[in-house]
Parts: sequence; structure tokens; C-alpha cells
Amino acid sequence: MNRTGLAARGTGARTGGPPRRRTPRPGTTRPRTTWRARLARDRVLLLMAAPGMILLLLFQYVPLAGNVIAFQGYLPFLPFGQSPWVGFDNFAVIINGDPAFLNALRNTLVLTLVQVVLVFPAPIALALLMNSMLSERLKRAVQSVLYLPHFLSWVIVVAVFQQVLGGAGLINNLLREHGADTLSIIGNSDLFVALLTSQVIWKDTGWATILFLAALSQIDASLYEAARVDGASRWRQLWHVTLPGIRGIVILLLILRLGDSLTVGFEQIILQQDGVGLAASEVLDTYVYNNGIVGGQWGVAAAVGLVKGVVGVLLVLGANKIAHLFGENGVYKS
Repeated sequence: MNRTGLAARGTGARTGGPPRRRTPRPGTTRPRTTWRARLARDRVLLLMAAPGMILLLLFQYVPLAGNVIAFQGYLPFLPFGQSPWVGFDNFAVIINGDPAFLNALRNTLVLTLVQVVLVFPAPIALALLMNSMLSERLKRAVQSVLYLPHFLSWVIVVAVFQQVLGGAGLINNLLREHGADTLSIIGNSDLFVALLTSQVIWKDTGWATILFLAALSQIDASLYEAARVDGASRWRQLWHVTLPGIRGIVILLLILRLGDSLTVGFEQIILQQDGVGLAASEVLDTYVYNNGIVGGQWGVAAAVGLVKGVVGVLLVLGANKIAHLFGENGVYKS
């Protein structure tokens, strides 16, 4: 075969075959693609992501400029940025330990601790129970029932609990008909934390199982078969196969939950605050509302909200670093 034939055979240009891809020689690197070329290459994906990026920018990042209120004696009738500067005077309620602020902080930490201990594991346990169901039809029916409360507003949820547990509610009416003593649950400050926790569990546990069920479906079935062959009981399979299989998503959601730990449900609490009083129900979110929107102390409310946001960011960064030390990816890789 002559040289022309060898060249045509080698390149595929004249024979109609695809050209061979040349692999870079060892020790050589491919030329870096310019940012203009990457924009042109990914223009379709960028256009698809543009609406979400614009909404995120307008409603999440642009409002961050409003934190300047925390350093001003803010007056709503003045143009933005023209209120008198007061430095860190608005942070005095935090630094000096204002009793109302300390009460709100204490209630927030108590609710956070209770919800991390009780609310966070609830969807994990429920997902494990649902995953053990043999009948797919029954499993879908249970999922539909458990997802429904998530789509109810807090106004409806609070009304339902009042109709069931209130002084004139279903349970107390039944107790009266049988001559028994009634229960004081709604409006009882001693049971307010338990009431809030039960409402959150009833409303959001079913919906929160979606991610855990998706993680459980990704576990290789051969791992369970191998465990059964080795004589592992169902508890052993749960401990050595199931829980390690969902460990990554559990750690990820726990880190995100810590970042939002000081937010314990503004709308849920403000709807029931009048019945139990500020001493038992005031949290940081309602403190910001009552002092800023209602009380007109805009700078103080902004200062408390700013500190709460900074603490949330630090918790996420710290928890993510701890996850890296234990070999997990966390929210992002370092």
C-alpha cells in the first residue's frame, strides 16, 4: 500500500471512517479552554439556569444590603442609607444581655434542641418503616396520606389542633360527656414546647421522608442478600447495611438543619403567642417582629437578625468541617 493509502487509512478522512482521537502524550497537558469558549459551549444550560439565578440574586442577595439598618437609627420615612449612623449601639441588647432578648434566646435554644432530638430523626424512622413494606400499593397509599399535611398552611394546622385539643375541642367534649376532667393543652405555657413539636412532626415528617426514601432505593440489594447469607438478622442488616447507606444524606441534612437551627417557626408561633404569653413563646424571630415591625425599633431588630444569620453561617461551616474530618463530603468539599 502506498503512502497516500496509509495516510487515508490512518486519518479516516478519505475512507469515510471517523478520525482517530489522538491521546496526549505522557507528560503533556491539553490546552485550557478559554472562558469565552466555555460560555459558547454551555450557553443552553446557562440560559436554562438564568431565571433561577436571577430570582436568587433579587430575593436572596440584593436584600442583604438591608443589613445596613443594623448600624443605623433607621427611620422608615427617610431614603435608604440616609438614616443617622449609630455604630454598634443597636447591638447593645445582645452585648448587655437585655432580659427580653435573653428570654427569646433561651426559648429558641430549647426549641432547637428538642426539634433536633425529636423532629429530625422522625422522618428517618418513618422512611425505614415505609421502606420495609412489602406491598407497593400499600406503600404508595401511606405516602399519599402522610404527604398531605405538608400542603396545609400553618393557619389550618393550628386551627385543627385547636379543634381537637382546645378547651371546647373534640377530646375535651368527649371527656365532659363521660364525666371526666378536661385537659388543658392549648394555652398551657408548660406544654407549649411539646405542642409546637407535635405540630411540626405531624405536618412535615411525611414530606421529609422523600429524600431518605430516595437514598434507601439506591442501596444495592445484593448487600442485603449477602448479609442474609451470612446469617444477619433484620436489625443487623439495618445497622450494617441500611444506616451506612443513608449516612451521607443524613449528615448533609443535619448540617443544613444546623444552619437554620435558630429559626424555629415564626408563623406557627405567632399564631399561638397570645394564648400563652411572651415569656413562654417569644423566640428570636418573633422578637425581631415584635420589636421591629410592631415596636418600631428597626435597628435593634435588624441587629438581632444579622447576628442570627451570622451564627447560622458559622454553624454550617463548623459542622461541614467536622464532617470532613470524619471522611464525609458534607455540603461542599474543601
